[in-house]
Amino acid sequence: ANCQTWVTIAENIGKKVILVDFWTYSCINCQRTLPYLTTWHNKYKNKGLLIIGVHTPEFDFEKEYDNVVRATKKWDLHYPIILDNDHQTWRAYKNRYWPRKYLIDIDGFIVYDHIGEGSYAETEEKIQALLQERNQILGIKESIEENVSQINAETPQFGNIKTPEIYFGYEFQRGQMGNKEGWVPEKTMYYSPPEKQERNKFYLQGNWKNNPDNLESIGEQGSVFIQYDAKIVNIVAGSSETKEITFKLDHKTIGKINVSNFELYQLVAEENYAAHSLELEIPPGVMIYTLTFG
Repeated sequence: ANCQTWVTIAENIGKKVILVDFWTYSCINCQRTLPYLTTWHNKYKNKGLLIIGVHTPEFDFEKEYDNVVRATKKWDLHYPIILDNDHQTWRAYKNRYWPRKYLIDIDGFIVYDHIGEGSYAETEEKIQALLQERNQILGIKESIEENVSQINAETPQFGNIKTPEIYFGYEFQRGQMGNKEGWVPEKTMYYSPPEKQERNKFYLQGNWKNNPDNLESIGEQGSVFIQYDAKIVNIVAGSSETKEITFKLDHKTIGKINVSNFELYQLVAEENYAAHSLELEIPPGVMIYTLTFG
């Protein structure tokens, strides 16, 4: 994606400073880093920096070329992106995280490694230092500006987010389902939620097909209930045709979203971090993958 010719790290050693970014397009943590990557690409692409995005999918739908291309257009990404569908590059770097950034100096050595979000000023300062080193090695007299980019992007206060990411697929599950029926791989189950529900667990009502990386609403409309503690709620979901999800916050209907493309959708964005209850009404044919909180 985003590349008309082959781009390799090997051919750029001795020529470029390389930033390798492991990401996947439905990951909210990855999405929040993209404005910084775009800014660095625009600012330093003509000064010796090459950014290579390594798109390593978490879910099966992220292996689809058209889905990745749609995401790169949505986020206006113009640096090269490779599709790492078999996780070969991921394993070569012994990586386990989305997102993760490596900086490779002009001699081909990994000299910087950052896991997750944040440390943007530190990362850019390291880019500047490596570009300045490159100029000295190549005899380029141009100096690299040392100001750090100011980007208007909100950084979550992770200490205030009390609910972890929720995974719905049986191969991804972390014991977060509250229904006594639990996961039954590859089976369609009828779920009924108990009256008493624990915080940070999800509860299902209705018929749901248990898939490896998602739960699919089957037959009539299904429901998902969760008590959480955060400010923002996102869902990763998709459907083969456009469907409408409605949702209630603290037992009051607050909105609806149209789901078609397999991607991340924002459900709730409150002003303050607080405890809430959320109920989702999921029409048949919609697959749900995760709930993430910010």
